[in-house]
Amino acid sequence: MKVCVVGGAGYIGSETVYELIRNGHEVVVIDNLSTGKKEMVHKSAKFYLGDITKEEDLKHIFEQECMIKHFDVVMHFAAKLIVPESVEKPLEYYHNNVEGLRILLSVMNDFNIKNIVFSSTAAVYGEPNKDICEESDLTKPINPYGETKLVCENMIKWVCQRYDMHYCIFRYFNVAGADETLEIGLDKSNLTHIVPITVETALGLREKMTVFGNDYNTKDGTCIRDYIHVQDLAYAHVLGAQYIFENEENLLLNLGSNNGYTVLEIIKEVEKYYKVNYEIGKRRAGDPAKIVASNKKACEKLGWKPKRTLSDIIKSDLDYRMKLNKK
Repeated sequence: MKVCVVGGAGYIGSETVYELIRNGHEVVVIDNLSTGKKEMVHKSAKFYLGDITKEEDLKHIFEQECMIKHFDVVMHFAAKLIVPESVEKPLEYYHNNVEGLRILLSVMNDFNIKNIVFSSTAAVYGEPNKDICEESDLTKPINPYGETKLVCENMIKWVCQRYDMHYCIFRYFNVAGADETLEIGLDKSNLTHIVPITVETALGLREKMTVFGNDYNTKDGTCIRDYIHVQDLAYAHVLGAQYIFENEENLLLNLGSNNGYTVLEIIKEVEKYYKVNYEIGKRRAGDPAKIVASNKKACEKLGWKPKRTLSDIIKSDLDYRMKLNKK
């Protein structure tokens, strides 16, 4: 397949590019580098600097590429995704996430590109009313980030129905870890993910970390999340793209491990290597107490299941940060 990866210089996008190339696919990356880094893009992928919210950027790139060979699939990773920031800047999130997708779908339709793989989020479920989220569960986001993703999911469904397109929507749970080569991983100056923050604290790269709330209705009072290794997640995208391309069907799938861990359990796992200096703070706006995925449907439809454990996730992130710190 020839695959266009929008947002392919970011954390998950770049890992998916690696997995696509490992599986023999041709890849074109479009990224505005607002949060991604060009050096994260695989050397075998073709890179364009472009912004999803600028129709002229996408049309120019699609014109050039589709003259050579048509895109079989477009993958979307170009969303803003920080929950507290979305509460503070909802208009920015609606513009980038919703308007950006609308423009992308419009350009795809103009060029008769029929398949889209979209990165959604567990945040669409809001505060789940049962222990494990299934794709058929009620969607009721409690923050603007989750709301924009749900709007995007529905937009994709309506557009695909109208224009005979096909979609694979993946609802992510907590993604962490680094590529097995340690060439790429989550490399940001302003980290918001619990695993790398905990690892950085353990390595002395930050003085201490804050656990946001210990009064949730969980076994130790801290939030429970489902963690999945970024490489397992990326490989699911390869399978999902191949599935809709070959079968002309639509998919809506959770990607998670089926297991939940509290923040304190993450800290204990990291403390198998180094001590973590942390303090208990107040809850953050928009944080639900527990979100864990049922990945049964992804296993059934794609023959996919995560290979890597929480221990693997922690170790790969630790090794990656140690490598970064040596530079």
